[in-house]
Amino acid sequence: MTELLKISLPDGSVREVEPGTTPADIAAAIGPGLAKAALAARVDGEVRDIARPFDGDADLALITARDEQDALELVRHDYAHVLAEAVQALWPGTQITFGPATDDGFYYDVKAPDTRDPFSMDDLPAIEEKMREIIRADKPLRREVWTREQLIEKWEAEGETFKAEWAKELPEDEELTVYWSGEDWLDMCRGPHLASTGKLDPQAFKLMRVAGAYWRGDQRNAQLTRIYGTGWLSKKQLDAHLHRLEEAAKRDHRKLGREMDLFHLQEEAHGSVFWHPQGYRVWRELEAYMRRAIDGAGYREIKTPQVMDARQWEQSGHWGKYRENMFVIPDEVPNVEDEGPLVSDAAEWMALKPMNCPAHVLVFKQGIKSYRDLPLRLYENGCCHRNEPHGALHGLMRVRQFTQDDAHIFCREDQIVAEVRKFCKLADRVYRDFGFTYAIKLALRPEQRFGTDEQWDQAEDELRNAVIEAGLATEEYGWEELPGEGAFYAPKLEWHLTDAIGRTWQVGTIQSDRVLPERLDASYVGEDGERHRPVMLHRAIFGSYERFIGILIEHFAGRLPVWLAPTQAVVATIVSDADGYAQDVVAKLEAAGIRVEADLRNEKINYKVREHSLAKVPHLLVVGKREAEEGTVAVRTLGEQQQKVMPLEEAIAMLREAATPPDLR
Repeated sequence: MTELLKISLPDGSVREVEPGTTPADIAAAIGPGLAKAALAARVDGEVRDIARPFDGDADLALITARDEQDALELVRHDYAHVLAEAVQALWPGTQITFGPATDDGFYYDVKAPDTRDPFSMDDLPAIEEKMREIIRADKPLRREVWTREQLIEKWEAEGETFKAEWAKELPEDEELTVYWSGEDWLDMCRGPHLASTGKLDPQAFKLMRVAGAYWRGDQRNAQLTRIYGTGWLSKKQLDAHLHRLEEAAKRDHRKLGREMDLFHLQEEAHGSVFWHPQGYRVWRELEAYMRRAIDGAGYREIKTPQVMDARQWEQSGHWGKYRENMFVIPDEVPNVEDEGPLVSDAAEWMALKPMNCPAHVLVFKQGIKSYRDLPLRLYENGCCHRNEPHGALHGLMRVRQFTQDDAHIFCREDQIVAEVRKFCKLADRVYRDFGFTYAIKLALRPEQRFGTDEQWDQAEDELRNAVIEAGLATEEYGWEELPGEGAFYAPKLEWHLTDAIGRTWQVGTIQSDRVLPERLDASYVGEDGERHRPVMLHRAIFGSYERFIGILIEHFAGRLPVWLAPTQAVVATIVSDADGYAQDVVAKLEAAGIRVEADLRNEKINYKVREHSLAKVPHLLVVGKREAEEGTVAVRTLGEQQQKVMPLEEAIAMLREAATPPDLR
């Protein structure tokens, strides 16, 4: 008698089934609605094809569109395969390589036949139409296990040189799988996939662009064409995504930065920002805001050196773990006189600091610290340098020189949870002052790390418990744990902000670290008179000023809150007869603490309005002969259609209130 398999379901029930049963069979047995909705299955935690038979007793959870993260990864993987099939159907002789799912879609790297030019944007409409044809054909997606020799023979026979090369490197002792699309097309793939192409929505994807790529990412290899697409579960989701992209293009901080004359970047200092007076005013307002916040929270501000000896970085562990991202400097005059080496082997090495942590430990170690001195909260607007890859640099969002609102809290073991709770409260206040909602995530130990498992267990539990005690480990705050994403020396809590168009940005962090105090020999004298190691909490709220300003520009589409706006008001004249009155208005606004400019140019008022609107000036105060005679101003507020005429003193009061930072109201 055949022994039945026991399949445990999420509701706690157990079904006994015959060997060969699939998750699709169980979905059908539960009901026709679930059979139609089920896209794949999670079997003992592993996502699998819904038509793949069980291997033995198992825990089963069926995946539907409600399981959005899993469902999106599945459909995007399928869209990539359909893309490759479509390209080969349209242009026989095309070679395919690889095509993964991405955060918002998919891509596939292909090589056009020798008989035609590489694929271009002009080819995308035809490819899209062919993809829809394949989807509407509802072709079954069927998994088979092949040997390595079968794969090599298949790809070599069909002239698929890239696939054949890859197949030759696959391990013989591993299960190698292919997926058929219908009966006439297959690809080498681990899976999983949907049951058929018809499970995809033919209106829920769009091919976006093409780009050059190299086989296996090596520029010495053959050049391929990478075709990018975006794929979703429904047309509604696709439309929302395309709308977000349109909004993002309008809000691009690089474009707005030029229009608002905030900053620029250029090759002479690649990856570093040239701040203009208007942009640096925004910086200064943020810096003043953060100083008020940290002063009120009991931090002590310090300033540490930019360049430190390599031996310090070696002791901290950064030289071994982070060296490739550091700018190093030989402590020797370079040789420019003869043919010898530029720098001798005897040169001492120093490095620009990529982070502030080791320097803060050195400040802590000055003088003897007692348990009564803790917690000691040291803060620095610390300028750091990291040698980011050239291709990864992106405006203010990814730079090589940046300034962190960085602080380190040195505390006793019994103070950790309370200090993390206080930080959570401070971060919450700051983000709400800027109008952000956020999610909190706990990044857990990575594979490569310092410290023992016991230390990591303790550090992770402390951060987790602090968030729980603060009432933030809830669905409302998007609480999630991220295995493997902690720093090499500590787990961390991350704050992910959501902006005005639904994008998320990882900004603030706090990390519980026992490794660095140990490596740099930091200690305090305990109540027992013995030396003890402090725990070091690394924390930031803005993350970096550069990136936070970029996020603010895009979040507000350049229309910064009045208190942050570099110019809060412009007084513009209609006629030159009002110049004197305009200058009086400017003087009174300046006396009230408003950042104001006068526009007395001999230009039409509509021209002035357009120009200052483009510069995102929050308030334009228009004055002419009538306003001068009556002591009024016509206030045009950015984004509003109608202007308001009001007495000057009323306008000053309104602007003074709007220009007051939220923490001072």
